[in-house]
Amino acid sequence: MKFLGNILWLIFGGLLTAFEYLIASLVLMITIIGIPFGIQTLKLTMLALWPFGSRVTDSGNSGGCLSIIMNLFWLFIGGIWICLTHLIFGLLLCITIIGIPFGRQHFKMAALALTPFGKNIQ
Repeated sequence: MKFLGNILWLIFGGLLTAFEYLIASLVLMITIIGIPFGIQTLKLTMLALWPFGSRVTDSGNSGGCLSIIMNLFWLFIGGIWICLTHLIFGLLLCITIIGIPFGRQHFKMAALALTPFGKNIQ
């Protein structure tokens, strides 16, 4: 079922979303300051490619001072808008019974988009 869900996800927008995150990641990595933010955007790319069966977990250093500061920068630079976009798509998909599994994947991506530093995808 996860395989079928991921294939449907890719066909109906997941591939486009992953491509957009990949382009954003490459643009962020042009400068030295943008490299950590580009790496976090690559996490979103990986989750956008294969969300069914993937889990977002906290890494061992998720409560560190540096990850908190970086998450605050991320939040103000654009993370809040990415999170809100995934929340809106998740709510729209949850209107129908068929869309609920896809809406749940958007909620997972919204949580990662809000605070990506200190998180891992498994």
